[in-house]
Amino acid sequence: MGEPPREASAVEPSACRNCGAVAPGRYCPACGQETALALPAAGAFLREAAGRYVALDGRLARTLFHLAFRPGFLTCEYFAGRRRRYIRPARLFLVLAIALFAVLRLASEANPGGAFVFDDGDAAAEASGDPAPKSPADTAPKAPAETATKSPGDRAAIKATATGEGGEIGLADLGIPWKLQLDDEFRGTVIGPEGRVRDRLQQRLDRFNRMGRQERAEELLAAVLRYGPYALVALLPGFALLLKIAYAGRAGRYPARPRRYAEHLVFGAHNHAFVCLALIVAVAAPWGALTAAAWLWLIFYLFRSLKVVYGGRTGGVLVRGALIALVYLVMFGVATGVLLVLALLVG
Repeated sequence: MGEPPREASAVEPSACRNCGAVAPGRYCPACGQETALALPAAGAFLREAAGRYVALDGRLARTLFHLAFRPGFLTCEYFAGRRRRYIRPARLFLVLAIALFAVLRLASEANPGGAFVFDDGDAAAEASGDPAPKSPADTAPKAPAETATKSPGDRAAIKATATGEGGEIGLADLGIPWKLQLDDEFRGTVIGPEGRVRDRLQQRLDRFNRMGRQERAEELLAAVLRYGPYALVALLPGFALLLKIAYAGRAGRYPARPRRYAEHLVFGAHNHAFVCLALIVAVAAPWGALTAAAWLWLIFYLFRSLKVVYGGRTGGVLVRGALIALVYLVMFGVATGVLLVLALLVG
């Protein structure tokens, strides 16, 4: 007589090959890895790779619709715990930021020199080596005009001095002792303590200075587009801090108002993502009316999202929103100045 058949309950369940936990189904309940050994087909592999970042399972279209037309909705959904049906805020922001700078790069390549275009007189003068004729107004001496981009503490972080023949960009308050002097042809010179660092920086600038005027301007634009996503991501924590400061205080009349820094980060990520989306539309729009509509909707959207998520009277929302926007623009100016310095000194 043969052995009696073993009962199904006596069969040992399979173990996950990744963590060793008991995994009787298609996925491990402990780490989430699939239990099947067969490699995915090419189509499934590509869908998985793309879905990992942009969620091609319906969440992308749903998320973009609510992001574009319902201010503050995604943030409220996230706080309410309904998160699985939408793309997470950090991933959404990163994807749209990358898409924005890709569109900006394509636009700049489709219209070479579109951001910096010099008149034919200057171009011809540069080609011939003779200076372009200047009007009496241009030859008149001009008083230096000094502008300072200030941090929220009213301390100059990037100081730019402009004259009729160029200007200087300094980062002394950030602990950088060297200045970058630019003439009216975008040629740069490093000013500061002598030594190896200054010599190496000037060598990089000499390569930049040997380019034509139009090439130098386009090189600056390309560098800003290259570093732009990093600056945009770096500004997000600062924006969340501004929100925390602007809405500091007791819960009082608005107990559901976000208070924790992480909550402000979620709101900031959603709004930064929307700004990227609106700018993509504004840049890629084939009609001027659509571009203008995108800008108007952008302004209304940001104030409306504050009202939806944080509550409060309309007047208070407008005042807080205006103050946050003003300080944030200063921060954006500082980041832009740093990008220009990096573009010229680092390359």
